[in-house]
Amino acid sequence: MPELSPAAQKILRADAAERCLAEWSSVNDPPCHPSDEGWNGCGTCVNRAAVAAALEAAADQPYEVPSWYRGDDCQTYRDGADAQRNRILSIAAELKAHD
Repeated sequence: MPELSPAAQKILRADAAERCLAEWSSVNDPPCHPSDEGWNGCGTCVNRAAVAAALEAAADQPYEVPSWYRGDDCQTYRDGADAQRNRILSIAAELKAHD
């Protein structure tokens, strides 16, 4: 499986941490764990499709440019917000591609 980006791995680790800790807390040597080097979000710990859907939903939330932005600053704000939205959507697409 291709390696996930650091951002995607961080999101999967956050999603899986509590579930993994609860599930494997009584096992001396679990088969995998988010703290393991090279962990890539196994299907036991992570529902990648659900995480991707949550990211897409967050990215699709409308935003308003604050009233104090004017002219070029307003477009700069929009460009920044659009860049962040696109980054979130690219992480969601990556997770769906590796599901």
